[in-house]
Amino acid sequence: MKSIKKISVLIMLLVFFTSIAQQHLDPEYIKVTNERATKIVDKLGLKNPEKEKAVIDIVAQQFRDLSEIQDGRDAEIKKIKEDTGLTKEKQNESIDKLKSKADQSIDKLHKAYLKKLGKQLTEDKITEVKDGMTYGVLPITVAGYNDMLPNLTAAQKDYIYKALVEAREHAMDGGSSKEKHGWFGKYKGRINNYLSKEGYDLNKESADWHKRLEEREKNKTKE
Repeated sequence: MKSIKKISVLIMLLVFFTSIAQQHLDPEYIKVTNERATKIVDKLGLKNPEKEKAVIDIVAQQFRDLSEIQDGRDAEIKKIKEDTGLTKEKQNESIDKLKSKADQSIDKLHKAYLKKLGKQLTEDKITEVKDGMTYGVLPITVAGYNDMLPNLTAAQKDYIYKALVEAREHAMDGGSSKEKHGWFGKYKGRINNYLSKEGYDLNKESADWHKRLEEREKNKTKE
């Protein structure tokens, strides 16, 4: 009886991993990841077709590898949640272990990915790839803070920038737009707490800033 149960489990696992493999070998899926990578790499202006192709392949493969880890994790979490034989405590414990294991795999993948990019690109170009993978949120947010708070000190600007760089490293590995933006939201919360401690009334500063933005738009229409 036990051997039959083991065989059943093995068959289920085989079917699961086969479906994951098929998803990632699907021509349409490969096409989508290649297109996403191409959009990012085109903006680098490498002017070297061979290098462009190599970087596109690296970026596209990163999307596929991340998805494989995340899809596998999410599928296993779904199974645990549907297992009525487990207590809520046991479910949470199992889910936490799965997430931790997936995070470790993603961390290793992240480091290996940057190493591969480093063989093809300068640090400045790697930064552009990172921004491309995260919708340019970092430079947009930095510009926003500088515009909203024109009297920021060098130390305050440095804190904001470093916090957003850290956010971007996490956001690069996000499996969806929501997750990527979620990382920046988390770090913007930290930045706002820091600025409040530095004496800024962010509610007032934000309201004043939006008034200035509205005035700029009005002036543009008059020109």
